[in-house]
Amino acid sequence: MVSVSDRVQKIPASGTIAIGNLVSELKAQGIDIVSFSMGEPDFTTPANIVDAAKSALDSGFTHYTPSTGIPELKEAIAKTARARNGMNVSSMNVLVTPCKHAIFMTALAFLNPGDEVILPDPGWVTYEADIKLCGAKPVYVPLEYDDGFILDPRRVEEAVTPKTKMIILNTPANPTGCVMPEKQVREIAEIAEKHDLIVLADEIYEQIIYSGKHFSIASVPGMLDRTVTVSGLSKTYAMTGWRVGWAVSSVNNITALNKLQSHSISCCVSFAQKGAVEALDGDQSSIRKMTDEFRTRRDLALDLLEEVPRVECQKPEGAFYLFPRYDADIHSVDLAKKMLKDAHVAVTPGAAFGPHGEGFFRISYATGEDQIREGISRMKKFMSEL
Repeated sequence: MVSVSDRVQKIPASGTIAIGNLVSELKAQGIDIVSFSMGEPDFTTPANIVDAAKSALDSGFTHYTPSTGIPELKEAIAKTARARNGMNVSSMNVLVTPCKHAIFMTALAFLNPGDEVILPDPGWVTYEADIKLCGAKPVYVPLEYDDGFILDPRRVEEAVTPKTKMIILNTPANPTGCVMPEKQVREIAEIAEKHDLIVLADEIYEQIIYSGKHFSIASVPGMLDRTVTVSGLSKTYAMTGWRVGWAVSSVNNITALNKLQSHSISCCVSFAQKGAVEALDGDQSSIRKMTDEFRTRRDLALDLLEEVPRVECQKPEGAFYLFPRYDADIHSVDLAKKMLKDAHVAVTPGAAFGPHGEGFFRISYATGEDQIREGISRMKKFMSEL
């Protein structure tokens, strides 16, 4: 029997994907499941973007592209980074790649065995896995419910050791929906410069904001060279299946990442890149429509959760997640399994997002209002009987 590598054995499967797969299996059996598990907008990709990809297919644009991306898309991304994020960049600072792959490659490009990486806890499930795959060590900085889950720069500073190599910053955040204030972002930039650290800035939810303002750490003078900013189209334009995103950094850093890309996926899908150009350069009205709908769903879900016993929840400023805290003597993984089995409601256990996520669960409200009403109604009955 051939065994897999030690590095693979050391990481768990993605908690969010695992729940999503189980939901799909149960639905295939004819079971009526209300799923709050996947971070995927239920909207259809805007027609102008789809039409641009269709046109590319019809014209025969189906071959390899440059590994860093087609020139017009790289320029569109650079223009967006300048105008929206305040970064002093050109197309030379851009690598077109799926956002998740960009995070994985950044870990591979910069981490050595034994390095330490400071990351928010709770934080997105894949950060920890990518760190461990590189033989590095995750160092968790707890985020506090009563502080709105803001990453505290003082705690980041306290976590720095001679082995620290990287800080992960995610804003707006998954799973908490926290939008980091500019003041704290600047303070983290000062820590990175002081200790000569690189920052992985995950900004995939940067346009889904209800209050506050997104601030990119790479816009701080001196930070572009030591920051890899990853973002993409999946959440903002309902393009999860297109797998087009990007990394923005110094030319040297992008060269290192592209070395990995050229030996892995080679390039992003050609006609999807044409659709991505239209997404960034075309009509932007869909963003406001979707964000307004997410806001309505957030407020509805928060109102309904107030009626659920043993549960309390902060009001998130961005993304499309709620991260409720519950008061019951049951592990969050067991709670999620039991809720799925007994109430046919799928949530993601808080423990999937780090040790400090225990006692919480994540709800994705990127689904219709009827599903939100039905799901939280079932949840209310379940928590009452727990």
